[in-house]
Amino acid sequence: MLFADRSGAGRALAEKLAGSPAVAGDVLVLALPRGGVPVAVPVAERLGAELDIVVARKIGAPGHAEFGVGALAEDGPPVFDTHVLRYLGLSSADLAPTVAAERAELRRRVRRYRGDRPAPAVTGRCVVLVDDGLATGVTAQATVGWLASREPARIVLAVPVCSEQARDRLGGSATVVYLHAPPDFAAVGQWYADFTQLTDADVDAALERHARTGTP
Repeated sequence: MLFADRSGAGRALAEKLAGSPAVAGDVLVLALPRGGVPVAVPVAERLGAELDIVVARKIGAPGHAEFGVGALAEDGPPVFDTHVLRYLGLSSADLAPTVAAERAELRRRVRRYRGDRPAPAVTGRCVVLVDDGLATGVTAQATVGWLASREPARIVLAVPVCSEQARDRLGGSATVVYLHAPPDFAAVGQWYADFTQLTDADVDAALERHARTGTP
């Protein structure tokens, strides 16, 4: 295992970001809940940046919910991996029920994490988007697309570990900063000794701790 846990990975990632010329100006750190939040907290603290969340949901293949074939981010349109759809013999219309269910869950999470607050303002800012890792990269792709439509100055996608496929996929739309892109990548969790699945309460607790002790 490369990382002890998400917080430790976040501290290591923070040091790399602090030395990156891509991270400059008015910096906003956005975490992808749930797993990206404990990674993003030490990043925001190290950069002295505002921390917020951006909510996305994976769209799973029929009968195989964990196999992502697309994703949604905030109020943006669904984004699909067209190569995977062709391989599986699926169309976007076949996934309409799944998209509707994931859209409902996305809205629930937005209400749960953000309440009545608006989505974070990103226009003209350097946005550092943080997750605990990238497998296919389709969730990050949907999120980067949603962010790009809101005209940030720059998007930096920061993860402790990623597949080479995801790194190459996202490199054209964001500056990708990572610590490890192993050629034998199979799943994000294999690179963590502790990859405990997080709950909404875990996200709340991490954000509340940062609000009490972090900056700003």
